[in-house]
This record gives sequence, structure tokens and C-alpha cells, in this order.
Amino acid sequence: MNTTALPERTEVAVVGGGPTGLALAVTLASAGIDFVVLDRLAEGANTSRAAVVHARTLEVLDELGASEELIARGVQVTRFAVRDGARRLLTVPFDQLPTPHPYTLMVPQYETERVLLARLRALGGDVHRPYEVASVAQDEDGVTLTMTTGETLRSAYAVGADGMHSTVREAAGIGFTGNAYAESFVLADVVMDWSPGPSEVSLTFDTAGLTVVAPLPGGHYRVVATVDDAPTTPDMAFVQRLLDERAPGQAQVTGLAWSSRFRVHHRVADRYRAGRLLLAGDAAHVHSPAGGQGMNTGIQDGYALGRAVASGQLDGYEAQRRRVAQRVVAFTHRMTRVATTRNPMARGARNTVLPLLGHTGMPKKLATELAELNYR
Repeated sequence: MNTTALPERTEVAVVGGGPTGLALAVTLASAGIDFVVLDRLAEGANTSRAAVVHARTLEVLDELGASEELIARGVQVTRFAVRDGARRLLTVPFDQLPTPHPYTLMVPQYETERVLLARLRALGGDVHRPYEVASVAQDEDGVTLTMTTGETLRSAYAVGADGMHSTVREAAGIGFTGNAYAESFVLADVVMDWSPGPSEVSLTFDTAGLTVVAPLPGGHYRVVATVDDAPTTPDMAFVQRLLDERAPGQAQVTGLAWSSRFRVHHRVADRYRAGRLLLAGDAAHVHSPAGGQGMNTGIQDGYALGRAVASGQLDGYEAQRRRVAQRVVAFTHRMTRVATTRNPMARGARNTVLPLLGHTGMPKKLATELAELNYR
């Protein structure tokens, strides 16, 4: 735990020490701009949550001097397989993408945070913990952030990198337009015998919901699935039943490292800036985890915002990044709805068309979209 006392003033106050806030802080530190990162947790999260780092994010991490260490900690995967049960419908290849990183890196989020934090500390920065921001008030000359302890911090700008229930967004009076998915999402990291093996990410369609299985370091697999009404903490038997139903005969779960249930929204902030208050990451956009793009979009937000601050071109940040979020939210929403349709005619059409698309340029276009290379 970092109990370093707060300074009285800083140029940029970053609320939230997750991947988005850390990417922003590293960018600011590299540019020599004074900042303070505040996080309400006494220490960084140690659960894996997001587990996919796409090519465009690795390009950004190249610029921040953090990619090499992260790549060493992850598993490189060069294809996504789209299935209906055991039937392969489409393969989405990443190994031909025009990037220094023609793959998807599977690595737990806590490893991404550790690498970014180590890079931040190498540049002389750190995260101030635990400091929970109770209120944010801006005036003509700056922003005053008041902690739940009563301590205050004065800054020229404040950035909300503090998640879906952002204190900064609320203070800015910025709407968060969208809706919630009716289904709950199950997330579990398991040890199992998995027939498709560790060389690909599998997206499996089923009338009961979408299931994603992806390899992780150490022989683990990440399972993400939509479920009508999941238990709060799914156990190993629940995960086994789920896979038996949706990928029959392909999985034998032998261990459970971590699991949770969560609800997912698809929303985009109406604005990314209100005066001296700015938004990034989940404070600005949330969406289905189907393509593993949430943390990636957030890290890229942080990098873009840091560069905008350094160049004095803050007015361009919203125009650049909000359209990206709108596109990601729309894309993942379509993917989720196509995957989870229960209409027999729609399912039949989908399962007929996707194999045909495999012989066109569509798989590479999908890989480029998932890798976020269109957002350079």
C-alpha cells in the first residue's frame, strides 16, 4: 500500500489506477507533465478480469516502453475460431495482420497492471492509495478533488478513469447513454482438458448463450459466457455443466482458480469532456466482452489523452476517441446478438453464411476490427 501524502496541487489528477489510468500516467510521465493518480483500493486488484491484449494496444505499449515485459508474461494466439457446438463455422486469423504484433496476447489483467505500474515507477511516478474521491468541483481556474478523508487536491484538470460508476462523470453531469443486457455474464479461470487446445480462442454459439474459451498462462483457460441467471460465484460443477451443454464432449474441468458473475451494459458517455473534467476507459464506454476489447480501448484512451495533454490539443481528444468507442460498442453488440439469437431461422442462416464468408476477405476484416488496427 502506498500511503504517500497527497501534494497540494498537480497539473492532472487521474482518478483510477487501473489499466486506463496507468496508461495515461505513463504517457504523462514520459512527457514530463506533473500528475497524481488516485485509487480507492489499498492495493491493485489480483483477479484476472480482462485477459486479452490486442495488437493495437501492444503497439501503444511499444511506445510506452511496456510491451516487451508484458509479452513475456502472456500466451500468443493467432486465431479465433467461431463455432456452433463442436462445428467450426469460421476461423478469424491474426497472423497476417500488418502490425509488429500479428497475434492476440492472452494475459491476466493484473499482469498488465503490474507491468504498467513498474513502468510508471521507473519513470518516477506511482499510484496514491487508498484515496477515495468523494467530490469533484471545477471552477475557472482548476478542479478541487475532496477525498472521503477530507483531504483535498487541486489540479488544472481531472480525468475520470474510475469505471462505469464514475464519480468524475457524475460531477461533470455527463450522461451515459445505452442499456443493460438482460443476461448475466459468467467469468471463470479454470484448469481443464479442452479439445480445441491452447492455440486458439473459441467463440461458441448456442441457443442458451455465447461462450468464449481462451488460453491463459500456466495451463489455465478463461471461460466467459452469457447465462440467463448465473450464481454469484459459479463453482466448478456449474462451469462443467455449462460447457457440457454448449460444447458437449470437449471439456473436462479439473480445477477452478477464480470465478464471478457480472452484469454488462452497452453505453457511451454523451461527451468525453466538460470543461476541466475528462473521461477515459470504462467511465466513458462499456460494452459486451465478446471481443475482449474493453481494456484495450481504455488503454488506448489513456495514451491518446496523455498525448493530447502534452501537445495542448485537448479539444481533439473527444473527437478522436468517442467515435472509436461508438464503433466498438456497436460491433460487440452485434456480435453478441448474432451469437445468442434463439430464432431458428436466424440461426440457420447464420450457420450457413459464416462458412461461406470464410472464403472471402471477411475473416481478415474481422481480425483487423478486433485487433483495433483501424483506430490508429
